[in-house]
Amino acid sequence: MKTLILTTAALALTAGMALAESHATTAVRLGTEAANAPFNFINDNGEVDGFERELGDELCERAKLKCEWVTNDGETLIANLISGDYDAIMAGMSITDERDEVIDFTQTYMPPVLSAYIAVSEDIDLEGGEIAAQTGTIQAEHVAESSATLVEFATPDESIAALQNGEVDAVIAGKGYLKPFVEDSGGKFIFVGEDIALAKGIAMGLRDSDEDLRETFDDALRAMKEDGALTTLILKWFGEDAQTY
Repeated sequence: MKTLILTTAALALTAGMALAESHATTAVRLGTEAANAPFNFINDNGEVDGFERELGDELCERAKLKCEWVTNDGETLIANLISGDYDAIMAGMSITDERDEVIDFTQTYMPPVLSAYIAVSEDIDLEGGEIAAQTGTIQAEHVAESSATLVEFATPDESIAALQNGEVDAVIAGKGYLKPFVEDSGGKFIFVGEDIALAKGIAMGLRDSDEDLRETFDDALRAMKEDGALTTLILKWFGEDAQTY
């Protein structure tokens, strides 16, 4: 992650000023991973779907913006935002101090998401074992800073497959992402250890130069919080136990 931060910081110095022009007549491109349900995924029609797709479309409608979706690997989301592949990130991205040094964030659209571990047995050494996490995530950073061995994968699904194949001792990810796997596993996967809060909430990421665009999305997010529309979406996609505003 630190290498990514240094690289994207350098790119920020040369990012095109033309991309900061008015978005009134050009499409605002929203970058997402499309591999992290229920936040974002590809549906049976081959389209971006999920909580963030529905939220992003609503924000653009309220802000009277023409928007289009762009898919991108999770590990290069920030670098490709800075280089101009899209104008904002909506990919379940948590605000961290390290990321905030490189890009700007809107106000949050989800409270801090709890992270959790799953394994196939309760007798797992979370402090000294091999723990799988998706590359470039706050969970990967957490494991890297611990005494456990971090095993990184490009997608969260690959980390689950590694656990299923016995390649790692446990997986750490957002609890909301892991919950369906546990519920559908017939007892094969179980939650182990304690849930942990690792960041400050989930928000849209933008280039520092796009202050006007950030303010536009902030206004739309504020309105959705005030009229309850954001809470309705969170409950729809994450269930009645989800944290809301």
